[in-house]
Amino acid sequence: MLSSPAGAETRGPETSGHVLVVDDDPDVQQAARLLLGRQGLRVSAALKPAEIWSVLATEAVDAILLDLNFQRGAVSGAEGFACLDQILAHDPKAVVIVVTGHSGINIAVQAMRAGARDFVMKPWNNARLVATVEAAIAQSRQRDASPDAGLNSETPLLGDSPAMARLRDLIRRAAPTLASVLIHGEAGTGKSLIARTLHRQSTRAEGPCVVVDLSLLPGEAAATRLFEGPDGGALEEAKAGALVLEEVSALPAPAQARLLHRLEQGGISARLIATTRRRPGELTGRGGLSEALLYRLNSVELVAPTLREREGDALILAEHFLRLFAGRHGRQHKLLSPEASDLILATAWPGDVRALRQAMERCVIFSDGSRYEAADLGLADLSTPQSPAATASPLNLAQTERALVAAALKRHSFNVSHAAKELGLTRAALYRRMSKHGL
Repeated sequence: MLSSPAGAETRGPETSGHVLVVDDDPDVQQAARLLLGRQGLRVSAALKPAEIWSVLATEAVDAILLDLNFQRGAVSGAEGFACLDQILAHDPKAVVIVVTGHSGINIAVQAMRAGARDFVMKPWNNARLVATVEAAIAQSRQRDASPDAGLNSETPLLGDSPAMARLRDLIRRAAPTLASVLIHGEAGTGKSLIARTLHRQSTRAEGPCVVVDLSLLPGEAAATRLFEGPDGGALEEAKAGALVLEEVSALPAPAQARLLHRLEQGGISARLIATTRRRPGELTGRGGLSEALLYRLNSVELVAPTLREREGDALILAEHFLRLFAGRHGRQHKLLSPEASDLILATAWPGDVRALRQAMERCVIFSDGSRYEAADLGLADLSTPQSPAATASPLNLAQTERALVAAALKRHSFNVSHAAKELGLTRAALYRRMSKHGL
């Protein structure tokens, strides 16, 4: 089962299962809702793949009915395949049934080879769809007792930027091994999420994922948590799974020596995953790790990219968080205005994804209009700071850039989309230059 977190809505005794239908056709969604509802099944719906995650983060889902094409005239199933890959990367045991029409039987078979449990063709046979869904739910129930099931409800590594594509590829290659992994990244970039994703995609996914935040354990408390206690400490608790050492540079020197000794003696069976805010090359030395221990922990090194390095991803994440918190707080889902979208993309986001998430929750709580406006975001203190070049004695290059931007805006009556197109910029990039030059 794709489980919900504590406090989220769960399936009641009056229903025999919960199905998520992902299809861009409201009529198809309604037909599935009526048919499956008559079988005592609960049905939720998403119009596009991006909406899946806000449902999974708040509700327990047994199976997913996933359409393969979401663009008019598309028959390749490319968008559906990408979504299937992301679902299975986030939860390798997710039970997915692909739904296809124009793509044909060959595409459906490819989807099953890619990890889908089964397929149905449009227009579907009612009896066949019901039987397929009920079999999928039965399979899902067999995995309910998995110790890692509670992790399936959190937000996956969303984003379409090249930086996130590279990160997901590295995780895909490293996860099935038992190599130790060291994850670098600024605060709020999702290092802990990367660690849990590595575990879910590993051969030890059935085992526990034990997380120890060393920044919260001063002195001897760290050693006690790792090596002692009624169950033998965190190392013993995680021996069939993974041990995540958050902020590993905070580990005191005596505990480092003890951990290194256990590693050198082969006395640790848990897979070690460590995280740190320090950059690669800055972990050793005073107040850091010993070189010997670092050598044992960084067989694979990953870097969590910041939103500054993930062009366009801030908007994808913002829309997800808005849907998530609208459902969680019982508010109507609303769309972002173009100005609000541009402001999200142009914001520097100190605090990264964590700050973005908090801002979107506040936006859901305090917004009163029919859509989310730029003023609802409360981002005055987070906007990209003005460049020193804009306040110091102006350089010719800065003067020229300002003049070009101003001319393009004036020519198009301050229509940002048209001006950005003429300048060969994205709207977000143009907004950054407007902020830089005070336009």
